[in-house]
Amino acid sequence: MSQKKYSRKNFNILTRIDWTLIFIILILATISILTIKSAMTSEQYTTNFAERQLLFYLFGFFIAFVLMVIPFHFYKDYIWGIYAFGVLSLLFLHFSPFESLTPIINGAKSWYQFGFFSIQPSEFMKIIYIMALAYVISQHNKYKIDDELSLDVKLIGKMIVVSILPMILTLWQNDLGTTLVMLAIFFGMVLVSGISWWLILPVVFIVSTVGISLILGIIYRPDLIDKLGVHAYQFDRIYSWLQPEKYLSDSGFQLMNSLISIGSGGVTGRGYMDGIIYIPENHTDFIFTIVGEEFGFIGTTLVIIVLFALLLRLFKISLLTHDSFGGYFIIGFLSLLFFHIFQNIGMTIQVVPITGIPLPFLSYGGSGLWANMVGIGIVLSIYFYEVSGNKETRFKK
Repeated sequence: MSQKKYSRKNFNILTRIDWTLIFIILILATISILTIKSAMTSEQYTTNFAERQLLFYLFGFFIAFVLMVIPFHFYKDYIWGIYAFGVLSLLFLHFSPFESLTPIINGAKSWYQFGFFSIQPSEFMKIIYIMALAYVISQHNKYKIDDELSLDVKLIGKMIVVSILPMILTLWQNDLGTTLVMLAIFFGMVLVSGISWWLILPVVFIVSTVGISLILGIIYRPDLIDKLGVHAYQFDRIYSWLQPEKYLSDSGFQLMNSLISIGSGGVTGRGYMDGIIYIPENHTDFIFTIVGEEFGFIGTTLVIIVLFALLLRLFKISLLTHDSFGGYFIIGFLSLLFFHIFQNIGMTIQVVPITGIPLPFLSYGGSGLWANMVGIGIVLSIYFYEVSGNKETRFKK
């Protein structure tokens, strides 16, 4: 690696840090810790999750700043080694003979247990997966000299090859939510990859048709679905999503109480730590219900605005960078966050089925937060080494 490749445009470190992005994350961290603290008033648990979230955030910021000072070209140069490490970490979960290291939690082996804390490798695999796709797209377009459809087909083929192992291994863990996130990343990066819309639109049409047909079949003709070897009870989440009042004793309980909780907040909410609606795991996947109940429409709107500001900032940085790998990585990370935000908030208000996907930077949890902070750290590195000091706004392939 040449020293010139990683040369700095100026040596005033403080002016080269994206303080806007850091400030947005600090706001989300504050909201997260305060909201999780309020969730503890339901006395579901004895653990102080707010204090633990604070520690998770402190370590997360440490990770982000360490990654910020590492030139982002490092990730490009060693991408396949990083990718192999991520895949092996998923694979080892299934074949590990050490039960204390890879315990079965909620019927699945998805975690590495290290003493008092645990790591979910699929969360970090999402970031590695984005890096791999960004590398494939940037290298393909680097040598692309025309717009032949065959070249676009070749690029999609490369992206599918990179996607197969992470998605299969994640599904093997019964983690449909993370697999859906990877699909969202895939389609988000396809849209900006330069692939012809003549190729994209038929694929979107086919996938949409199959998806809509499947949902309609589940609702109106479960007998046909059953003939395909898929039993109706396996779609309880779909049924409880459409008619939660009929499943109050089971899968519809959380959704129904979520709707009541958010609706009861009205315009201004009940007040901080004055929530009364019981929702299991409300400090994790259903943290948005706490905001809705205690701060009402105003509070939920402000949270959405902050999350939108995060997405907007990431998009702006992607336009500022002249490095295609960095630009594609940011778009992939943005796709990840957008899907998480849409899915999480949507499931609390009955727009989409419940999938157990957390709200980025707000829901309680170490692995998810640290993985997102890894993404933030890489974005900060891109800004630090590529964007800072350059006022042009163009995206170069």
